[in-house]
Amino acid sequence: MTQFASVSLASSAINTTPSAIPGSPNDNYSRLLAPITVGKKRFRNRAIMGSMHTGLEDDPANAPKLAAYFAERAQGGAAAVVTGGYSPNQLGVLSPYAQPFNNHEMVQAHKQVTAAVHEHGSLAFLQLLHAGRYAFHMESVSASATQAPISPFPSRALSDEEVAQTVQDFANAAKLAAQAGYDGVQIMGSEGYLINQFLSSRTNQRDDRWGQQRSLFALEVARAVRKAVPADFLVDFRMSMLELVEEGQTQTEILELARGLEEAGVDMLSTGIGWHEAQVPTVITSVPRAAFSWATARVKKHVNIPVISSNRINTPEVAEQVLAGTWDDTGVETDFVSMARPWLADPEFINRVQAGHANQINHCIACNQSCLDHVFENKRTTCLVNPRAGYETQLTLQPINGGHVGAGEPAGKAYPEKAAPKAAVIGGGVAGLFGAEALAKRGYSVEVFEAADTVGGQFRLAMQIPGKEEFHYSLQSVLARLDAQNVKITASTPMTAHEAFAAGFDEVVIATGVRPRIPEIPGIEQAMAGEFDVDVITYAELLSGAKQAGDKVAIAGAGGIGFDVAEYLVEAPASADITAEPTPATINEWESAWGVSRRADLPGNLERPHPPRAQREITMLQRKPSPQGLGLNRTTGWVHRISVAAAGVKQFSGVAYMKIDNDGLHLNVPVNDAAKTSKAIRKAQKAGDKAKVAELEDDLKNNRTDTVLDVDTIVLCTGQESVIEADFESLTEDQRSRVHVIGGADVAAELDAARAIRQAVELAAELKR
Repeated sequence: MTQFASVSLASSAINTTPSAIPGSPNDNYSRLLAPITVGKKRFRNRAIMGSMHTGLEDDPANAPKLAAYFAERAQGGAAAVVTGGYSPNQLGVLSPYAQPFNNHEMVQAHKQVTAAVHEHGSLAFLQLLHAGRYAFHMESVSASATQAPISPFPSRALSDEEVAQTVQDFANAAKLAAQAGYDGVQIMGSEGYLINQFLSSRTNQRDDRWGQQRSLFALEVARAVRKAVPADFLVDFRMSMLELVEEGQTQTEILELARGLEEAGVDMLSTGIGWHEAQVPTVITSVPRAAFSWATARVKKHVNIPVISSNRINTPEVAEQVLAGTWDDTGVETDFVSMARPWLADPEFINRVQAGHANQINHCIACNQSCLDHVFENKRTTCLVNPRAGYETQLTLQPINGGHVGAGEPAGKAYPEKAAPKAAVIGGGVAGLFGAEALAKRGYSVEVFEAADTVGGQFRLAMQIPGKEEFHYSLQSVLARLDAQNVKITASTPMTAHEAFAAGFDEVVIATGVRPRIPEIPGIEQAMAGEFDVDVITYAELLSGAKQAGDKVAIAGAGGIGFDVAEYLVEAPASADITAEPTPATINEWESAWGVSRRADLPGNLERPHPPRAQREITMLQRKPSPQGLGLNRTTGWVHRISVAAAGVKQFSGVAYMKIDNDGLHLNVPVNDAAKTSKAIRKAQKAGDKAKVAELEDDLKNNRTDTVLDVDTIVLCTGQESVIEADFESLTEDQRSRVHVIGGADVAAELDAARAIRQAVELAAELKR
C-alpha cells in the first residue's frame, strides 16, 4: 500500500499551470481553470460537482438516468463529480427503500455511471454516507441512543462490535466502488450524519473507546478505507469544518481531526458546514456567498493535502477569489471549489467560463424549491431554473432546424431547406423568458413581447426581498443567453394572439403571468383610491417602488409573499429600484444576525444572535387559525419564520376582515391565541380526544371579538389571479390549436416559478414542427 500520510501538497499537486490563454477572457479565471494532480489522478480544473441526493440512487434500475445526469455535467467541464450518498450497510440507508453499496448488483449498475463520466474527461467519486440517527426508518442507529429533532424515529446505540463492523463496511463499500470504476470515494463525515454523530458530544455520550476518543471512529474509517483500495484510488473526507449546533465540535477539535485524517492517509479534505438540524441557515439564498470560506482556510493552514471549499459558491468570480484566498480576506489559497446546486442549474458551467461566456451561466438562486425540498419530500431532485436536471433522458430539446442544444442533449433532425418556424412569446416573466430560450434551442425564431417597460415579471419583485438578491443575477443570465441566441425582446408592447398570427407567427405562447388579487372587503376600493387616511396597496406596488408603506403596516396574508413583504419592511428601504443591482448583507452582518462566531474555543461556533429589528410596527394577518408560515418550503420556511419573529413582527391568525375606514382595519379575531388553539386541536386529534377537539373548535368559532387595527398602510398579499387576453373568439380552430398558455397565466398559484419554468420548457420540448 502506498503511504499518503506524508505527501505534501507540492508533490501531490504536480501540475498547476493555468489553462487560460494570455490575453483571453479566461485570464480572470486562471486559478479556477488550472489543472491539478492529486496522487496519480489529474483534475482538469478546480471545479468539482459536489454531492447531492437526486432520488435516482435508491434503485439500481435508475443507473442509466444517473449516468445521463452526470454525463452532462462531465461534458460541461466538471473536473470531478461526486454522487449522492450511499450507505455502506443496510442500517445506514436514508430511507427504508434505499439500497446500500455493498453488493455486486450495485457495482454492475454503477459501471454505467463511471463509464459515462470518464467518456467526457471527468473523474467520478462515490460518496459513502451512513445516515445514523438521520435515517428515516425504524432501525435507526447512532453513537448513543438519541433522537434527531428532524426525524420521527429514535435511534439506538451501536454496540462496540457493531461500530467495528461498520468501519469494515465502509472499507468494503470503498473496495466495491473501485471495482465499479470510481476514481475515489468521499467519506461523509459532516452535516450531522453518523461519523459526525460520533465526533460531537451532542450525540456521543459513550464511555467506551468510541466515546473517550470521539474522533476514533472517523480515523478508523479513514484508515480502513485507505487500506482497502488501490494506491491510485483517492480518498476524500468531507469533514465538518463548522458545526453550528449546541455542543458541537470546537475549531480546535476540528483542526486536530484534520491533521489526524491526513496521517490516516486521506488524500483530500472537503468542506462540510453545519448539521441538518442546525438553527443557522447554510445553503439558502439569504446566506452570503462563500460565507464559510474562513473555516476552510483555517483547516488548509494546518494540513498539507488539498482542501476543497464549498457552500454558496455559485459564480466563477466567487470561485476564483475563494481559490486565491482573496474572498473574505482569508489570505489562504485553497485547492478546489465544490458546487452542487450550481451544476444542477447549469451543466455547462465550466464550458461557458472557458468560452468567455460566464455571463450566460444559468444562475443558481439557492432557492432549494426543486432540489433540497424534493429530497425531503422523497421526490426526484431537479432545478427551478433548469427543469431538465435529473430528467436528462426524459426532457430533451431536440433541434428542429439546427438549433443549439445543451451538453448531452440529443441532436434532432435538421431542416436547413426550410425557414425556421416563428414563435411569439407574449409575456416577459420567467415562464416567457425560459420558454423562449428552450424554443430557440430547438431552432425556432423567437420574439418576446412584454407589455411593461422591462421584463422579469415577478422575479423583478422577488429580488427586492432581503436575501433574494440572487434573483437579479438569474434574470441577467437568461437575458444574456437569449441575446446570444438572437431572441428579440420587445418591451412596452402589448400583444394578443390574433395580432401575433396576423404578424406571421406560427406558434403563440401566452405567458402573461399574474396580478395581485384584491379581496372583497368593505371600504377597500375607497382606500385604494385614496379616500381614507389608510392606504391600501398591493405587494407589487410596494416592491416595485410605485407606492411606499408608512410607519404602521398591516400585511393581509401570511403565505410566502406575506413573509417576503414582512422581511422587506423590516429592512425599511428608502425606495425600491427594480433596475438596480441589489446589495446583499455582508458576511459580518449575517454572522451577527445569526450568532455565528469565529472563536476557536466555542462549541459549535455559536454565540448570541443580534438579528435586525423592524423600524416599523408590522402586523401579519392570516385568515386560517393555524400558525403562520406552515405552508412555506421545508428547507427554507423555518428561516423566514425565525427572521420575521426575531424582528418583532406581530402575527395574528384566524382573523376575519370586516371593513376599512378612516379608523383603520376592522377585524373580528379569536379571543384566545388562534395559533396555540390550532396546535392544541392537532394534539387532541392525534390523541383521539374527540370531546377536546370539539371544545377547542367551538372556542375558535364562537369565542371572538371585534377590534380595530390602527395602521396607516395595508399591504395586500392575498393571492394572485391570472392575466390573460380575451381574444380567443377571434381565432380560427387551427390558430387556437397553436396557442399555448403557460405559467401564471395558466394557473395563478402563489408565485410558483418552478412550475412555470418547467411548464415552459416542457411545452418547448413537445412542440412538433
